[in-house]
Amino acid sequence: MSIRINLTSIFVDDQARALAFYTARLGFLPKHDVPLGEFRWLTVVGPDDPEGTELLLEPDNHPAARTFRTALADDGIPAASFAVDDVYATHAALAAQGVRFTQDPTPMGPVVTAVLDDTCGNLVQLTAAT
Repeated sequence: MSIRINLTSIFVDDQARALAFYTARLGFLPKHDVPLGEFRWLTVVGPDDPEGTELLLEPDNHPAARTFRTALADDGIPAASFAVDDVYATHAALAAQGVRFTQDPTPMGPVVTAVLDDTCGNLVQLTAAT
């Protein structure tokens, strides 16, 4: 038996702004953009694996979703974690583009992490093995 993740989601307060950030700043590629009334089924994928795991940029219009997203951000807890080859280099490149970090690169045992603000209500952790 083989089970793998094909889709995961992150609640966002603005789908258009989220798509712009995740593609223009983080380098993800748009995968699906299907209108669903006032919202969209909007996914992105990593540029190195366009058939891989999709990230759904899901509207936080449900009160519980908004409360959850806000509580995580207020407590400094990342809503998602993305692997990178080099946290220090990625941090420098993104910071040069104006991306705001709430945690600069920090060694944490076998990994280095940094945390950024995705402009859509979430904190996102970047991580790389040391």
